[in-house]
Amino acid sequence: MFRSKLKSIILALAASLLALSLIAFPQESVAASVRGLNMWLEIVFPSLLPFFIVSEMLIGFGVVRFIGVLLEPFMRPLFRVPGAGGFVWAMGMASGFPAGAKLTARLRQEGQLTKIEAERLASFTNSSNPLFIFGAVSVGFFENAKLGIMLAAAHYLGNITVGFIMRFYGKDEIRKETNKKNISLRAALSALHKTRIEDNRPIGKLLGDAVMSSVQTLLMIGGFIILFSVLNQLLFLLHITPFFANTITFLFQLIRMPAELSIPFISGLFEITLGSQLISEAKDTALMQQAVLISLILGFSGLSVHAQVASILAQTDINFKPFFIARILQGGFAAVYTYILWQPLYTEVFDHEETPSAIPVSFLQNSTVQWADIGALFTICILAVYVMIYAKRMVWTKKY
Repeated sequence: MFRSKLKSIILALAASLLALSLIAFPQESVAASVRGLNMWLEIVFPSLLPFFIVSEMLIGFGVVRFIGVLLEPFMRPLFRVPGAGGFVWAMGMASGFPAGAKLTARLRQEGQLTKIEAERLASFTNSSNPLFIFGAVSVGFFENAKLGIMLAAAHYLGNITVGFIMRFYGKDEIRKETNKKNISLRAALSALHKTRIEDNRPIGKLLGDAVMSSVQTLLMIGGFIILFSVLNQLLFLLHITPFFANTITFLFQLIRMPAELSIPFISGLFEITLGSQLISEAKDTALMQQAVLISLILGFSGLSVHAQVASILAQTDINFKPFFIARILQGGFAAVYTYILWQPLYTEVFDHEETPSAIPVSFLQNSTVQWADIGALFTICILAVYVMIYAKRMVWTKKY
């Protein structure tokens, strides 16, 4: 009872402090809010929406169940999850955060995963997509395309390692999964047909539901991105970030990391894009030290992503705690892999190759501006479609 009351008081004080901070720093809050909105409008929404819609349609048509039957002999021994987890893993890598959590929750709602299997799957199917690692971090921030290969290798190796470790989560259920299945195309096709018949939604209804569900999820993601962008800025203005940076600086000295990286690291714990940018701008730091720290925050994913995933998983009975522990593990593994592979992979292999000077950053910067404009236009058009579908369904509901 006391802990519950204390929690209520702490939450109330935190919300009050946030409100007072918004009043005290209105201009800075608006600027941070606009920065988060632009990121969502131009990049996050247009890049994730197609994956979400197609995923919903593939689940409804039974394709995911078909893939699950085929991949069962592979995914079950390695990660202790059904074959459908292979689809979630691939889509999570291709589209990035928080697609893995979204699809895991969807399969749990479909009954294709048990609670323990869903918690295992969610723990290792959420990762940064290659476009962010190569385009935003390596080329955009560091102007070094070769660094992207190093970061991607460490990030996905850490992801696979977490998957192997999480297979031991929920030991009581392992004994129930001893039945071995062989790959059967006939069984997979039968499962696809059965799933489509059981769904029983017309194509138009299924497509409309896919758009509605995907846009609602992305609106929630956009809210978290804007909130944490503002929160990150306010923590810096209130000198809370520099305060914690002093403690981090002491820890960094023990592992021979420069103190200049302490504030960027704390920013990265909240939001990985801002943290990666600040790390790339840190002076008097070695590239390897920057790469190790970026691998750590990419693996951890940032509290902004954690909040997005927690909100998605809350719609089911999936526990968030395994996901949080897995992110800490992946951040640690990715940092260690970066340190271990730096000499043999980056220094020995990539450092001796000539970097083509013709692409470059000017081209990518110009193309980024164009794609940002297209992304914003695409987002606005889809939101207009969403409003029309929503309004039509509301009118239909009132009539019938």
